[in-house]
Amino acid sequence: MNKLSTSTLAALEEMLQNTARAAPADFMPIHFSQGDQDGQVIGHITPEFIPFLRETLQNDPIPLIHIGNDHLKIQLGRPQDISASLYQLANKMRTGGYISGWRNEDFAWIDHNGHQHFRLERSAFRTFGFRSMATHINGYTKSGSLWLGRRSETKATDPGKLDNIAAGGISADETPWVCAKRELWEEAGVPAQIADQVEPVGRIHMRRPIPARGFHDEQLYIYDLELPDNFIPTNHDGEVSGFIEVSLAEAAARILADEFTSDAAFVTADYILRCNK
Repeated sequence: MNKLSTSTLAALEEMLQNTARAAPADFMPIHFSQGDQDGQVIGHITPEFIPFLRETLQNDPIPLIHIGNDHLKIQLGRPQDISASLYQLANKMRTGGYISGWRNEDFAWIDHNGHQHFRLERSAFRTFGFRSMATHINGYTKSGSLWLGRRSETKATDPGKLDNIAAGGISADETPWVCAKRELWEEAGVPAQIADQVEPVGRIHMRRPIPARGFHDEQLYIYDLELPDNFIPTNHDGEVSGFIEVSLAEAAARILADEFTSDAAFVTADYILRCNK
């Protein structure tokens, strides 16, 4: 049985109402600017990082980046120039110990019109509170159970937490669809003939401060995938320590017991609620 109690469903619904939190008042906003005009807010700096950032830019200015009393400005320009300046700043923040887990992989910052304005090392996105993108896949069976992965204890973020059967950041040169199929193979060993059947079902916007790390702002592209009853997930990239197959009731209980990553908790809660309509 996958029907859940009214109180459990209400708890999941309440949780999903708080996916996108505003940045705390003491976080410094980052603006895209044109001339003297401040434009769109595209990021936030946690207060602990501001003194180092201010001293760094005052002692060694970086083109297109300016810091004021209450905000950081990035001057609009060619994407290649913005990217180069942000990489300079990110490398200084990394040297200062404010960026960990450097991956040598770029994320892209894309505006609401679909235009890429810059690309930057993925681990720096959270430091500056830039909006990134990720895919999450709910792997389910005909009998109604869910496959969940457990993150490796060596992961820099949320080690040992439960996750969807596959999930991952969308790199600068990927689409959500391509990323979903790549992650399904790397994390769960799902072959292409099965992965091709992923169904796009929605998107969740996640925003929350991360203590001592920055501000997490990410668009989660959600997919569902029916897996054969005889399919057993197998990890290929070392990022998953194992898998469990659970009922929706058990998945809900584990969500409410805080056993999931924040992102996967929301994605799984959304799936459970859709199944219980």
